Amino acid sequence: MGSGNGLAVAMTNERTTGVRACPGHMGIANFCEPKQFERLESLMVPMRVPAGGFLFWEGDEAEHAYYVRSGRVKLRKSTEDGKEYILSILQAGDMICEFAAGQMGLQYAFTAEVTENAEIGVIHRFDLEAAMRQDGELAFGFMGWMAYNHRVTQSKFRDLLLFGKPGALASTLIRLSNSFGVVEPYGIRIDMKLTHAELADFIGATRESVNRMLNEFKEKDILDFRYGKIIIRSLSALQQICRCNTCPTCPEEICRI
Repeated sequence: MGSGNGLAVAMTNERTTGVRACPGHMGIANFCEPKQFERLESLMVPMRVPAGGFLFWEGDEAEHAYYVRSGRVKLRKSTEDGKEYILSILQAGDMICEFAAGQMGLQYAFTAEVTENAEIGVIHRFDLEAAMRQDGELAFGFMGWMAYNHRVTQSKFRDLLLFGKPGALASTLIRLSNSFGVVEPYGIRIDMKLTHAELADFIGATRESVNRMLNEFKEKDILDFRYGKIIIRSLSALQQICRCNTCPTCPEEICRI
């Protein structure tokens, strides 16, 4: 593996410093025509939730969809033995929709915790179902959005299961850089503070093992840390560790957290 210093310089030659590393974020609006998305917005009841608040808890009845207008929302899953796994971190443009038309009594399979002050658009399931029955293009857009999310989930399972804990951690760091990375002269800065325990919750590992792997990555000049944030100095080295597929097999909008 080559030194990350050269890669950092190469990245800044190709991308403007200080901008998002992956501008290709795909929210629900990307799958709707402007007219259909305006209709969707007309159904939303605005709600402000401070950091530390919750949209719902695992096991609550799934009666609403939630559109993230601003802020960040962490989705986490608990097991019977008390362990927790972080499934995703949502940002502006993302949506949570955990019910199916015509099915009653469904429950949320995870907890949604707000990690950064958020503005949320809340849609009742009956209003959304009625709108999709009346507007085939809106329903078709939802199908495309659900298929996209299914591809993201499939790619996560592949990386988490096939290449061991180092590969799972490398994949998670790449996905975080695609979702929240900002290009700087010294590498890609993941623009959020993450503890080692939180990184462990992404991949089902212990905090101690993640701490050891991060130190190994740092010794190899793959990563660095500044002001509590992770700096990726050699993206290609992380890709080698998790045997990352190249575009278009796994484009950046799919390789996200």
